[in-house]
Amino acid sequence: MPGFLIGTDFSYPLDTSEESNWHKDIFLSLCLKKRNILILFKSFVLIFLSIATMQLNAQALRQPQGPVLLTVTGKIQAPNADRSFLWDLNMLESLPQKSFTTMTPWSKVPIKFSGPLLRDVLRTMQAHGQTLHAQAMNDYAIHIPVQDAELFDVLIAIKKNDNYIPLRQRGPLFVIYPFDSKKELQTIQYYERSIWQLKSLTVQ
Repeated sequence: MPGFLIGTDFSYPLDTSEESNWHKDIFLSLCLKKRNILILFKSFVLIFLSIATMQLNAQALRQPQGPVLLTVTGKIQAPNADRSFLWDLNMLESLPQKSFTTMTPWSKVPIKFSGPLLRDVLRTMQAHGQTLHAQAMNDYAIHIPVQDAELFDVLIAIKKNDNYIPLRQRGPLFVIYPFDSKKELQTIQYYERSIWQLKSLTVQ
């Protein structure tokens, strides 16, 4: 039913259906804004929880309790020693473990390798470089692009066929690529990056 706007000397009808639609538009607009604010808030909460979880994990990994197997230096933002991060076996095993079976140029049968992903190790230390200078106990050294850790499931293997890797069998740490997963990995370039008896990484 139309209403009237009253003036000093005249009046005219007001379409209340238009007024109602205008109110509805405002209400819907406010609802959408509220929904977007809630989504944004939830996103901030998830980011905060992720950061907090990473910090708690880093705190849990602060100091090695056993023999140090891996020393990492260079561009890391969460060291647990003087500008470096020291890893023992328990610390490496506390990270999510990944396994794959692959042929290698050094074996005649497929081998199952297990250990943390290289990218998880780097993220735990908050590494932010482009290249890893990897060095072995026998002084063999190779540069590994950090991008490899994101593109492929590169492991720092601590087990071979479900057994810890002894020193005489290229242990205790073996950087290994999932060669059978991609044809492009079956080249000398990636074979050379699969450094065994790994003792140190420098993030550059």
